[in-house]
Amino acid sequence: MREVVVSREIAGRTLSLATGALAPQADAAVVVRYGDSMVLVTVVRAKEVRTGIDFFPLVVDFEERMYAAGRIPGHRFMRREGRPSDQAILTARLIDRSIRPLFPKGALNDVQVIVTALSFDYENPLDLLGLIGASAALTISDIPFDGPVAAVRVGLLGDTFVVNPPFKRLEESRLDLVVASTQQAVVMIEAGAHQIPEQQMMDAIVLAHRAAQPLIELQEELREKVGREKVPFTTLLPDEALTNLILERYGAAIRAAVLQSSKEVRETKVRELKEQVVSALAASVSEEKQTLLPLSFDEAVHRTVRDMILREGVRPDGRGYYDIRPISCAVGISPRAHGSGLFQRGETQVLTIATLGATSEEMLVETILEEEATKRFMHQYNFPPYSTGEVRPLRGPSRREIGHGALAERALEPVIPDEDAFPYTIRLVSEVLSSNGSTSMASVCGSTLALMDAGVPILAPVAGISVGLVSGGDKAALLTDIQGTEDAHGDMDFKIAGTREGITAIQLDLKLKGLSFDLIERALYQAREARLFILDKIAEVIDKPRPELSPHAPRVITIRIPTEKIGEVIGPRGKHIKHIQQETDAVIDIHPDGTVFITCPDLERAEKAAEMIRLYAADPEVGKVYKGRVTRILPFGALVEILPGKEGLLHISQISHERIAAVSDVLKVGDEVEVKVLGVEPDGKIALSRKVLLPAPTPMRPGGTGGPTGSSGGRPFGGRPRSGPSPHPRHPRDRGTGSS
Repeated sequence: MREVVVSREIAGRTLSLATGALAPQADAAVVVRYGDSMVLVTVVRAKEVRTGIDFFPLVVDFEERMYAAGRIPGHRFMRREGRPSDQAILTARLIDRSIRPLFPKGALNDVQVIVTALSFDYENPLDLLGLIGASAALTISDIPFDGPVAAVRVGLLGDTFVVNPPFKRLEESRLDLVVASTQQAVVMIEAGAHQIPEQQMMDAIVLAHRAAQPLIELQEELREKVGREKVPFTTLLPDEALTNLILERYGAAIRAAVLQSSKEVRETKVRELKEQVVSALAASVSEEKQTLLPLSFDEAVHRTVRDMILREGVRPDGRGYYDIRPISCAVGISPRAHGSGLFQRGETQVLTIATLGATSEEMLVETILEEEATKRFMHQYNFPPYSTGEVRPLRGPSRREIGHGALAERALEPVIPDEDAFPYTIRLVSEVLSSNGSTSMASVCGSTLALMDAGVPILAPVAGISVGLVSGGDKAALLTDIQGTEDAHGDMDFKIAGTREGITAIQLDLKLKGLSFDLIERALYQAREARLFILDKIAEVIDKPRPELSPHAPRVITIRIPTEKIGEVIGPRGKHIKHIQQETDAVIDIHPDGTVFITCPDLERAEKAAEMIRLYAADPEVGKVYKGRVTRILPFGALVEILPGKEGLLHISQISHERIAAVSDVLKVGDEVEVKVLGVEPDGKIALSRKVLLPAPTPMRPGGTGGPTGSSGGRPFGGRPRSGPSPHPRHPRDRGTGSS
């Protein structure tokens, strides 16, 4: 097949789609290039359906390849990519959420989308290219797909929205918004923001949707040139006649089973009723339809829940559209943790633990975007099986856990104080103890409690809420604080987190083929009202960060030293820094700009370590008096350490006003002695005097020999007699004797 290329100018740079040259055995393959960033996207559909499957098995993988950025990955024992990074998983989930709603209902064939990074220019992020490429490949393939879909990123630089800002400028942007759209509506939203007001966020979403239209047109152009005829999926759908029969005979019983405030009671009643209905109807339907009875019953429950909400305005637990489940908050749950917060909303319960550490405990992150980035703030989310009353093996974090943890982290990051104001590494771990809807947003609330309990001076408390949707015909009901049943039977899960001032994070999961601007705007403002209510509940328990850290948290002192003194502080082979650490139990991090972070179990030891570092970095000052320690006795004087690692020569003539026969008569190794710096030579040699600090000798009577007893003259590095050898040999570092 010949290569076909289409291109379009997007935000001042050329974006091209190419197919026909690479990966010929895939159902479809598209290379997307934007600047010098490039990805290969392949899609393949399984020919056979796996036995026993009753859901759509779509898998999206984002393959980071370090060669794309001209780097060799890993450490020297394993020079290849390993498991996907968190960033790769988040990118794959973003693509998945953008394309999943556009597949036919009931599809059973496995579909795999693989995005492989081929080139990264550090200007054009690869996530958008992967999403556009996935849509383009599905659009030209024989796989049914109700696209195309395209995405753009919107940043906020100053007061100006920028479409697809260069990667490096995202750091200065107050907004990182990705919106995926079809020609008609918005399919997916993901955002991190610095307390952006709802109206400004809405303006950015509208801009993103409009900016995506040329990309949709580009995919349509490619489809016209190489698109294949669609081949239907193998599907599994409920039987319409059976569903209607179940509703006719058991509709009231289903309604009674669903209308429960307790998740456990509801699930038990629905499960028992399902067994009863399937058993009762099995004998009256054909063998072929018997296999569809469970699915048709589920469809009957689905319609019942939706009809109750849309037609009666009643939710499964009896709440109205805007009602929030009962909320309780607590702090100080774990006595030894540095901070802890328990947040409960209905049957969703999350415990978040905060831990403070040294700056050296930052997490190193290697991704294709950055060679070796660090994270000083981390939020991790755990979803154990007991939280839903289930049994399953415990393994590493799932993609969902990584995604939910990252969403809460993104919501909280804008309020975390910078390193200068709070020089700690901060780790939050949210343990989901009970799950019945919106655990990620409960993690945000629990994290706010834990951070304030730990004394972290956050800029503002953050809370999150999820808004659901049930729509049908010309009716649409937006539901505040959805629970599990409403998530399962509803049309969306719109997670929105923020402060009193504005939004900090958004994630939209949609089951519809698109969402109108009107519903998006209504959801944003409905979430704001709920967020303010939750923040008031949090403030009833703790309204601001504690003024003091936990007694179990480490203490950090920050000092600065001249950059040219870093080597002296570290010492040969780390000798000096190791000595300080052994003396004080300190963790010491020295940055290239001379900033030193000292982390100790208590403040007293931290201050001791700081003073030791200052001494190692200090220069001897002429005229200043130091209390030193004798380190070596020489025939012509003594070496005295006046600062850590810095020795001066106390010449024999400067020990006493009286003439002494041997240095060892007055001093010995280990003695502490006060000395004054007489001078510092250009090569760093230090001349010391002890005698200038001693009382002057009593002058001799008139008629005596004259002059103070024992005087050896006034030369700062020792007097010189009128004849004979010099009493002031060179410093021992000069390896010899003689006059100076």
